[in-house]
Amino acid sequence: MIVLPAIDLMDGQVVRLRQGKASEKTIYSNDPVAFAKKWEDEGGDFLHIVDLDAAFTGVQRNLDAVKQIASAISIPCELGGGMRSETAIQRALDAGVTRVVIGTRAAESLDFVAEMVAKFGSEKIAVGIDAKNGQVSVKGWTELSSLTALDLAQRAEAAGAGTIIYTDIATDGMLEGPNFAHIEKLLGVLKCQLIASGGVSSAEDVRRLAAMPNLYGAIIGKALYDGKISLRDL
Repeated sequence: MIVLPAIDLMDGQVVRLRQGKASEKTIYSNDPVAFAKKWEDEGGDFLHIVDLDAAFTGVQRNLDAVKQIASAISIPCELGGGMRSETAIQRALDAGVTRVVIGTRAAESLDFVAEMVAKFGSEKIAVGIDAKNGQVSVKGWTELSSLTALDLAQRAEAAGAGTIIYTDIATDGMLEGPNFAHIEKLLGVLKCQLIASGGVSSAEDVRRLAAMPNLYGAIIGKALYDGKISLRDL
C-alpha cells in the first residue's frame, strides 16, 4: 500500500478543514512547496493535492502553486478540486500532475468520465467519491447526491477510471479512524485501484489499512500536520 500525504490549498496557503467545512479551517503554511519537499523527504510515495477554492467554486486559483510543487519534487502528484471540464483537466496535467481526481462532475455524468478516460488514459483519471453515511456528497461537500458510494464506484470503474479515491466525510479531519467497513465493501466489488481517505489518526490505523487485501493507497492529512503520525516512521 502506498502512502499519499495530502496538501490542501486555499488562496495559495496549506490548510486543513474539519469535515470539509470552510468555516472550520486551520492554516498551516504560506509555503506549499516546503511542505511538498518535507513529505517527499520523509518518504511519501505520491502527493495528494486538493484545490479547495476550485472544489467550492469550480474556478482553479491554485495552479501556480501546483506547478511549483510538481516541479520541486520527484514523486508524482495527483490533483483534485474543480475538475469539471476537459480544459480544467488539461490545465492540471500541464501544471505537472500525474493524475487528476474528478469528483462532483463524476457524480453528475459518468459519460464525462468515460470521455476523459478515452482522451487522457485510465491511469490519468481518478474518480473521487466523497460520502456521508454511504451517500455521495458533491460541490465541496455542500450537497448530497441520490447515489450511494458503492453504486458510483462500480459505475466509475465501468466508465474506465483507473483509480477510485473514497473519502468518508464524517471522519475527515476528525482523527477518529477511517471507515473500515465501507472500505472493505468497496474492496469487495472493485478491481481498479482504491485509495482510502479520511480519519487516519494513528500508525495503527495505517497498519490496519495496509493489511486490507488489495488496498492500493491511503491518504493522510491532519494526523501528519498535527504530529500524531510520523511519515518517516510509517
